[in-house]
Amino acid sequence: MSDKVDEFVNNSKQWRDEIEALRAILLSSKLDEDFKWSKPCYTFEENNIAIIQPFKSTLALMFFKGTLLKDPDGVLVANGPNSQSSKRYEFGSVQEINKAKSKIKAHIKEAIEIEKAVVKVELKKKNEPTPDELTAMFKSKPKFKKAFEGLTPGRQRAYILHFSSAKQSATRISRIEKCMPRILEGKGINDI
Repeated sequence: MSDKVDEFVNNSKQWRDEIEALRAILLSSKLDEDFKWSKPCYTFEENNIAIIQPFKSTLALMFFKGTLLKDPDGVLVANGPNSQSSKRYEFGSVQEINKAKSKIKAHIKEAIEIEKAVVKVELKKKNEPTPDELTAMFKSKPKFKKAFEGLTPGRQRAYILHFSSAKQSATRISRIEKCMPRILEGKGINDI
């Protein structure tokens, strides 16, 4: 058990009981507990298996290679429209977690087997064009550019999709300016 995860659980105002329920299931599955991306993360031989993700309206258990898991009941949902490898359970109560316990354990076991077999997710290469407004901001603010480039590729892509979805240049600039403090802190658009 990780001291950082203990602290995370103790400081959780929302989902504390649900996090503890998921944590117990994950630890009983012989996974190692770590604290990555400011969240409880569970690994097998240093390979990421699952991460607990608290959101406002739901608590998620995300499997990093969720698209490779068998899911005949369709309980796993994509992280978002642009997610290519991860899928997650979404819970609203301890009762829902307890009801899904056997399925969760089966998915953990399957995820471990996928790691043992060194199976990789085939990712479709998608290079989103960088909006002109973002390029201009990079030129005028080198510290901002460096911070953006320090984000994970997934976080960079999420920001680019967010900025690019605005139809007007003024809106794109406004979005970039609003997100700049989070980027400078190294946070993704969806991070809490």
